[in-house]
Amino acid sequence: MKKFDLRKLKLKTVSVDQIDDRMLLINLYATQAITLVIGFIWLLFQHRNPFLLFAAPEGLNYLYFGAGLAALVIAIDYLSARFVPEEANDDGGVNERIFKERPIWHIVVLSLIVSICEETLFRGAIQHGIGPYWTSIIFATIHVRYLKHWIPTGLVFAISYALGWIYIKTGTLWAPIIAHFLIDMIMGLVIRFRRE
Repeated sequence: MKKFDLRKLKLKTVSVDQIDDRMLLINLYATQAITLVIGFIWLLFQHRNPFLLFAAPEGLNYLYFGAGLAALVIAIDYLSARFVPEEANDDGGVNERIFKERPIWHIVVLSLIVSICEETLFRGAIQHGIGPYWTSIIFATIHVRYLKHWIPTGLVFAISYALGWIYIKTGTLWAPIIAHFLIDMIMGLVIRFRRE
């Protein structure tokens, strides 16, 4: 029997252009599944019921906060794209690869999955333990594709902090989920239908 040697294991840096569409989607869905599992485990360690986070909220206040934040973020992103040089907003082409050729239904599904998984972990679990500021630093850091440029990194931090704020203000995880969903879906549709 051959013995496995960790020293012979080599990691190779791969750019988004070297990954085919199928592998890109597998990576995306796998990371979201891992995010959700970590979120549920974290919540259980906090002695909280993960399913109570998804209880139906009373009233429509959470919808207004979620949709309002999404509209604000989209307006800021539009202004940023208009007045900031393109290389300062570069994410390495990841968003372009994810959304450019994707059918509309798939953009909606992707946006929904990402918003539920990421908000469960970041707002539902992590923010409960360390607050919105440090949660936003972690959130910005894991969006590693933006770290090369300070403008998108700052925007991701600000968006994360705002998501944390509306979670505190409304008392329901549905407000940041709706905001995150609308932001990702609308940005995905803009990329999908943007003319070169």
